[in-house]
Amino acid sequence: MTLIEHIRELRSRLFKASLGILAGLAVGLYFAEPIQDFINAPYCNFKGDAICQFNSTSPVDPFLLQLKIGLYAGLIIASPIWLYQLWAFIAPGLHKHEKRYSYLFTAIAVPLFAMGAFLAFFVVTKSLVFFLQISDGYEINVDLTGYFDFVTGVMLLFGFGFEFPLILLMLNVAGVLTGKRMLGWWRVAIFLMFLFAAVVTPTPDPFGMTALALAMAVLYFIVVGVSMLNDKRRNRGKSIYEGLEDDETSSLDDYDTDSITPGERIEAVAPVASAEPIERRYDDMT
Repeated sequence: MTLIEHIRELRSRLFKASLGILAGLAVGLYFAEPIQDFINAPYCNFKGDAICQFNSTSPVDPFLLQLKIGLYAGLIIASPIWLYQLWAFIAPGLHKHEKRYSYLFTAIAVPLFAMGAFLAFFVVTKSLVFFLQISDGYEINVDLTGYFDFVTGVMLLFGFGFEFPLILLMLNVAGVLTGKRMLGWWRVAIFLMFLFAAVVTPTPDPFGMTALALAMAVLYFIVVGVSMLNDKRRNRGKSIYEGLEDDETSSLDDYDTDSITPGERIEAVAPVASAEPIERRYDDMT
């Protein structure tokens, strides 16, 4: 395909993806209020029988929040459409094994992100209880937009944190990292996981930080085990060359020559009795 054809293909894919997102936005706006009630549930459940109210500094904030929720929900609902359009544009340039790995990593990445988001929502519930309990005796007016951004931000960070082990697995499949090397880095990896968890967890209590760090650590060691199995499969049949330099030839003693059978005998070609004369031709110049 020429450059112009690629640009036309990209334009067509973007147009179809935009139509899918608009359709998802319409569905997301329809379900925006139930989604907002679900996100507000941790705060409203803590209030108990009291009226669950949020503070708004502008009369358009509730409308803008509904629009934002509809857009986020629309992107998720329409994800099969725009992801397919993206894949249909990229896939023709990939090899068969690259397509297979892409399917595998996508199938793993989506559940991992969902698990991280679910854990984040659980941690947010505990975080709100902690903050509101230490603020007993004060009248707290929770900002509507700020609360939504707080909850969704924590869910995104937790979801991306769960993708970190998958990135390491991708590097192993690409041949950049080995399982043995990752196993040797486990102390540094655990420290970085707890550091990341301490930064993204919204509360100073150790509960949320420990929950996220332990979940990432379990995923890390699972990836190490899978990577070591992949390295073993990749190095299968190469053990006879481990002690050789790049420019050194291997010994024939390493091969099984007993199973080699001689081929059929080829008879000698009969000698030519006499050469046939070549017809002599003349061109117009002679």
